[in-house]
Amino acid sequence: MTYLTANTTLNALPTVDEHKIDALLNEALASFKHKIIVLDDDPTGIQTVHGVSVFTQFDEQTIETAFRDEQQMFFLLTNSRAMTATETTILHTNIATAIVNVSEKLQQPYIIISRGDSTLRGHYPLETETLRQTIEAKSSLHFDGEIIAPYFLEGGRLTIEDIHYVKQGDQLVPAGETEFANDRTFGYKSSHLFKYINEKTNGATSVSDCHSISLNQTRALAIDDITAVFMDSTNFSKIILNAVANSDIKVASIGIITALNAGKNFLFRTAAAVPKILGGISDKPLLQKRDLVDSHSKNGGLIVVGSHVKTSTEQLEALLTYDKIISIPFKSDLVFNDVAFHEEVQRVQLLINTHLAAGETVVVFTSRKRLDLGDNQAENELALSVKIAKAVTSFVENLTIQPKFIIGKGGITSSEIGTKGLAVKRALVAGQIAPGIPVWLTDKTAKFPLMPYVIFPGNVGNKETLKEIVERLD
Repeated sequence: MTYLTANTTLNALPTVDEHKIDALLNEALASFKHKIIVLDDDPTGIQTVHGVSVFTQFDEQTIETAFRDEQQMFFLLTNSRAMTATETTILHTNIATAIVNVSEKLQQPYIIISRGDSTLRGHYPLETETLRQTIEAKSSLHFDGEIIAPYFLEGGRLTIEDIHYVKQGDQLVPAGETEFANDRTFGYKSSHLFKYINEKTNGATSVSDCHSISLNQTRALAIDDITAVFMDSTNFSKIILNAVANSDIKVASIGIITALNAGKNFLFRTAAAVPKILGGISDKPLLQKRDLVDSHSKNGGLIVVGSHVKTSTEQLEALLTYDKIISIPFKSDLVFNDVAFHEEVQRVQLLINTHLAAGETVVVFTSRKRLDLGDNQAENELALSVKIAKAVTSFVENLTIQPKFIIGKGGITSSEIGTKGLAVKRALVAGQIAPGIPVWLTDKTAKFPLMPYVIFPGNVGNKETLKEIVERLD
């Protein structure tokens, strides 16, 4: 497939009237009363929002609390990308059942956004199909379609003519030709989203069952035509949102809201852009050191790197050139030997606590070589990865002092640290420290109450981003 040149491609598109689009969207949002529930398969889906709550428990009482909250939108951190297919199915069945019960009790309509990876990894279509089947079986609601939008500007993920691209330098590389498509658990071949859906559904959804909102439509503000696509959707057909800018999602959202208000029902599988726009979340300046670090703290900071993608490894290498950083390699490849692995965890824990108490900032990182057990071993590899993630989590869980800041690098890593290491039950999204890099404010019952926690996705930022953030906070 031919690569596109980013600047040439984007500059060739018609410009739009941002003020007019915002005015039309705000008018639509004023009429939109559905509760917005975002199921986040790792904690990085909050990378565009602020002032919303993230819940790490999914019982009916917690979901009712979230429904009753004055905020229109809330996140449930499922961390399902770290789960097996069976675990994911059980979890989504239980969550869907609780949502149905609470919605009917409170007579509150809702939409569910299954927030997935902007590079197309994760349990798709398992998650949305489980939600659909459960909700339709337990209520009178019937879904007309599934809206799919992996666009995420801050990460350079753009969808053009139904092909999803990853921006690398000034090139737009089809997603199916990137390292992400070679994921041992969630790999794929197709970059054209119609074909991707056909591939991931093993042919159950044909290309003819897929439709899309084009850039020509969003750029021409063809709102009536866009709305008609959603109104005509039936039988859980798939609708792709092409987008290279937030304005494209905004225009499509006007049509979505119009259709929802007219009684249509959709499930969503999207990256982080759609929740922000449908939730009416405003832009906010990036967070600064004064927002995140206690000026009175004499302890060092802690960075934990678990992600193995190329971007993370390059960022780690750059961080290690920072002259004030203490490097603690965690020999996670010892995971095959229980005794050696246990001893390694104890060794690393002692070093972390010692250096933090001395006021030194520490980076702990797993072995850079990915687990590879051979063909047909994806779930076994995932189980070992989870074992490593639990060990990494224990480094935070067993801290003897509070670091002046904590950064979790990678989706599974940052989720485990947040939910288990820091024991967060409900976090408030404070904002972003860099584009696409969100920060939680922990709750009062957490291990370190009301502490900012930086959640750094594995595949976001350039080579210097991690180092720049650490230097800024240190």
